[in-house]
Amino acid sequence: MNAPHSPTRLTPPEAVRAAPRRVLPEVRKIAVLRANAIGDLIFVLPALQALRAAYPRAEIVLMARAWHARFLRDRPGPVDRVIVVPRSRGVNGSETEDDDPVELNRFFAVMREERFDLAIQLHGGGRHSNPFVRRLGARLAIGLKSPDAEPLDRWVPYVYFQPECVRYLEVVTLVGACPVDLEPRLAVTDADREEAAAVVPSSERPLALLHPGAGDPRRRWPAASFVAVADALAAAGAQVGVLGSGGERPIVDAILGGMNTPGLDLCDRLTLGGLAGLLQRAGVVVSNDSGPLHLAAAVGARTVGIYWCFNLFTSSPLTRLRHRPFTSWQTHCPECGAGLLAGRCEHSLSLVASVPVDEVREAALELLAMA
Repeated sequence: MNAPHSPTRLTPPEAVRAAPRRVLPEVRKIAVLRANAIGDLIFVLPALQALRAAYPRAEIVLMARAWHARFLRDRPGPVDRVIVVPRSRGVNGSETEDDDPVELNRFFAVMREERFDLAIQLHGGGRHSNPFVRRLGARLAIGLKSPDAEPLDRWVPYVYFQPECVRYLEVVTLVGACPVDLEPRLAVTDADREEAAAVVPSSERPLALLHPGAGDPRRRWPAASFVAVADALAAAGAQVGVLGSGGERPIVDAILGGMNTPGLDLCDRLTLGGLAGLLQRAGVVVSNDSGPLHLAAAVGARTVGIYWCFNLFTSSPLTRLRHRPFTSWQTHCPECGAGLLAGRCEHSLSLVASVPVDEVREAALELLAMA
């Protein structure tokens, strides 16, 4: 067994603001914390690519969830290995769940044996994740810092109103990593394409995919609006499929049942890899602001996205040649009238219902014609 790792900080805390932005010497192993959902993974891909370019010989280890390990296994990209982190409050679990100190102590003991040279927090504001990253025992820890979080050796202030991809790119510049891509790119494998082809065989008709779900019900465009777009795409000759998973079944059924022509029921039909393979084949993807929308853009699909105004600023693609975002400027709850600038109320009515159907339909048809 190796001797216990006794890290030496490369930069004293008081030098945070003046830290030189250059590539660090002798970096052999980098830990990156990002243990959340698919859209969140997509947003950090440009930062991971920048790290790979700056440290071509270093092993990049993603600290994430079990699904990350399955999805990234044998997938070309900047991540060499995934370590599944234990459930920890505010990192890989619920804010209300208590940590298991025995499990966490065992985990961090193993992590210190990894002897990370650099640990990077790309998980959020840092209230819980910065102490987590500190305990990895790396020589240098960098990341984001909200006002209620402890500082790392080098850090960038966490400010909500910043494009997500740019936020994480800014963090890795603290160690000399320059942008390679401004927008995410994700490799699609032969296994992804084969799974997609088994569920939706290739056709001479262009494929149009709709994703009407979203993690937050307030970000869901009405089913009737999706139906109107689906009918227009079908009338233009497209084969229309409706995506969804788990609790999104009622929304998928409402759209399929409302269409004038039969659509493809794709709810719970594909793994995440198979979904990537199918999205890559699509002539256009019309979706609420959700993981599948961001995955679609990352694999090269043309997208029409429905965004709430705050999320348009943070989550929409930076370019417009292949992407058409539409937004609602609804800043008060449609039910109780509460202002949402300072937080949310208890209601879950859609905040994006006012996005015009005719504008989304026109954009979807325009992008389909480019396929």
